[in-house]
Amino acid sequence: MIGYAMTGSFCTHKRSLEALKTLADAGCGIIPIVSETVFRSDTRFGKASELIDMLEKLTGNRCVSTVADAERFGSAYPLDSLIIAPCTGNTLAKMALGITDTAVTMAAKAHLRSSRPLLICLASNDALSANLKNIGTMINKKNVYFVPMKQDDPKNKPHSLVADFDLLFPAFEAMEKGEQMRPVFR
Repeated sequence: MIGYAMTGSFCTHKRSLEALKTLADAGCGIIPIVSETVFRSDTRFGKASELIDMLEKLTGNRCVSTVADAERFGSAYPLDSLIIAPCTGNTLAKMALGITDTAVTMAAKAHLRSSRPLLICLASNDALSANLKNIGTMINKKNVYFVPMKQDDPKNKPHSLVADFDLLFPAFEAMEKGEQMRPVFR
C-alpha cells in the first residue's frame, strides 16, 4: 500500500491529482493523506471538500487528515512507500528538523522510522534560499528520494523550485529499485 500525501501548494494540486491518477491506473493501492491546512482550506484553486472527495474517489480510501490517524503508519500499519506531492518548503523544513505537527509530517516520521522509502515532490518558492539546506538534509537521508525539479519562473521567482509532476511515476519506479532519478535538478 502506498501513502499519497498532499500539502498546501494549492496551485500544484491539479498536477498532483493527475500523477495520483497515473498511480491508481497502474493498479497501486493508495491511502490519501492530507495536511490539516489542505483538509480545511478553500482557495481560489478549489474547495477543500471537493479535493477530499476526489482523493477518496480516486483511491477508494478515506483521507487521513490528523496527526493521531497518521501515527499508525509506523509499525502498526506500515506503508510500502510514501509519496508527498506536493511537498511545500514548510513541510520539507519540518521533516528536516524532525517536527511532526501535521498528518503529513507524522506519516513521514512514522514511515521513515520503519526504514521505508519516501518520495518528495517539492513545490517551494524558497527552495533556492531558506530551504536549500533542508533539501540537502533530506536528500542525504537514507530512503528519501526526490522527483526531479526545476525553476518554474527564474525571472519572477528566482528562488522557486517545482518538481516535474510528469516525472513522478518514473521517479517512483526508480525509488522502488532504491535509485534516485537523475538529474535531480533540471
